[in-house]
Amino acid sequence: MTSIIGIPACTKLIANHHQHATPARYGEALIRAADAVPVLIPPEGERMLAVLDRLDGLLFNGSPSNVMPDRYGVTQDETPDAHDPDRDATTLAMIEAAIARGMPVFGICRGLQEINVALGGTLHQQVHNIAGRADHRGGVGTRAEQYAVRHEVHLTGTLAEICGARTIMVNSLHGQAIDRLAPGLVVEATAPDGTIEAVRVVAARNFALAVQWHPEWDVLGAPDRQRLFAAFGAACAAYRNRTAQAA
Repeated sequence: MTSIIGIPACTKLIANHHQHATPARYGEALIRAADAVPVLIPPEGERMLAVLDRLDGLLFNGSPSNVMPDRYGVTQDETPDAHDPDRDATTLAMIEAAIARGMPVFGICRGLQEINVALGGTLHQQVHNIAGRADHRGGVGTRAEQYAVRHEVHLTGTLAEICGARTIMVNSLHGQAIDRLAPGLVVEATAPDGTIEAVRVVAARNFALAVQWHPEWDVLGAPDRQRLFAAFGAACAAYRNRTAQAA
């Protein structure tokens, strides 16, 4: 049986109607590299926790929106036009609930930031404005140019074991980044400028990793991307088997 992995959708205003959507490449990466099928989760708040009983894992995907700063105790909002409070209300509660039940969790870009905030950390709202930090935003150009690899990251721990390398090249399309690391998280990748690029939930009973880059883009185009999704898919399959046996 194929694993079913939930992907939280974002609230989008399309043709003057609020709709729920996410880029197709996340689901495609699950199908191609994780041996799993995706199911979109509408951003309808804590009521969506009920779907966890039907899922084998959660992929917290990237998004142009940023986590509301009041979610991590900051009143000054440096990106007031780039928020999705419906998604915040859904994902932050879902992260805690999934980790508590031992469900595999994988965060990408905004997903990494959500995991940090959900567990008690804070964010830099515009990391490119901090002295000594690089501009990690995608810039202009075609989509392929924006998602091309741009800098190296140094890996440690579980992530290095999964990717089979201590240094890899990654793309970079984020304006925000981790400021104060949440309790219970350990850093597993950093950029040359010191920006945190990956974290792991130390006490998690299953796969609970998040990366700041976008391994779902051209997922089969580099061994580290493929291995990362394959490891997540294997964890979801194992979780599915355990929960089926316990039923």
